[in-house]
Amino acid sequence: MQTVGKPAGFRDPKRYLWALGLIAPACALLPSQLVYWTKAEVLWWIGPVIVLVAIPLLDWIVGEDGNNPSDEDYEALSADRYYRWCTYLFLPIQLISLGVACFMWTSPELDLVDKLGLAATVGFVSGIGINAAHELGHRVERAEKLLSKVALAQSGYGHFFVEHNRGHHARVATPEDPASARLGESLWAFLPRSVIGGFHSAKRLERARLFRQGRRWWSVRNNILQAWAMTAVLFGGLMLAFGPSILPWLIIQALIGIALLETVNYVEHYGLLRARKPNGRYERCSPRDSWNSDRLVTNIFLFHLQRHSDHHANPGRRYQTLRTSEEAPQLPAGYATMILLAIVPPLWRAVMDPKVAAHYDGDLSLANVAPGKQRRLLARYRAAA
Repeated sequence: MQTVGKPAGFRDPKRYLWALGLIAPACALLPSQLVYWTKAEVLWWIGPVIVLVAIPLLDWIVGEDGNNPSDEDYEALSADRYYRWCTYLFLPIQLISLGVACFMWTSPELDLVDKLGLAATVGFVSGIGINAAHELGHRVERAEKLLSKVALAQSGYGHFFVEHNRGHHARVATPEDPASARLGESLWAFLPRSVIGGFHSAKRLERARLFRQGRRWWSVRNNILQAWAMTAVLFGGLMLAFGPSILPWLIIQALIGIALLETVNYVEHYGLLRARKPNGRYERCSPRDSWNSDRLVTNIFLFHLQRHSDHHANPGRRYQTLRTSEEAPQLPAGYATMILLAIVPPLWRAVMDPKVAAHYDGDLSLANVAPGKQRRLLARYRAAA
């Protein structure tokens, strides 16, 4: 039987691999069974183990993809609803996993370290869930936008729905964007700047949108309040079902999810700066303004998020249609590996600062440099040149 919207003879080599992305939300369902059968309590931490150990190893073994859909296949790929269901099904698995984790957090059989491991696992699911929300939030269909807010409920990061689409995409790769990391800025300096700056930006953007419509902040049409209300309903319902003792664990997993998302933000645009037009305005975002990686395994788990250059140049494209570009600067590894590097600032700078310099042919005046670091970095790479 031919899938609706697919021409005869059409074949997507990664078509069925996308279903493997559902392993991510299922991670929180695995620990109890794995610990029961293996007696290895370290498996309560299976989420970080998969993301920070298994995926980098698989990225290294499997290597890069490099396969781009042709122009002739673009419409068929976009219309094929199979790909949408790969993101839709993420949500029920994510929420069921959270419910199972809440039940286990109330168990007296788990000690504090085991519960922390489970919280870390659920938090990694929450962070990847924000990526699923990211994919759904870019769509024009009202139902998919609603599902995006549902996916954000677990992390409590509902303002991301507003800030990412109307803030980050407008200001990406500029000093005005809180989510674009600057050359010389450590992950630990970036995290509070991005979290706080993104929150305030989202409020300003939504307040301005409501004002243009003649509505007040306290409106049922407020996208931020809608998303936060979903978090309140979700957390409140879980506490009614399992007791208030789960609240600290819900907060811990949400913070871990937020930290994972923002660390990925740090990786995606580090040091990159859009050129300015003669009138002082920034040029339209191009593939040169985002770091790319074609590591197949991480791309499957993150719905092609690593083809970030095409995503910013063409934000309306669905994940399965995103293309790699020779114009885009390439990371030396997949996001999972780069997260490990970012955690250790000297290691990150040793790997990435020369790549930023090479991207701009040694002229760091063209880069997005952290305030206070310009003189030192410019002098270093001028001397090297």
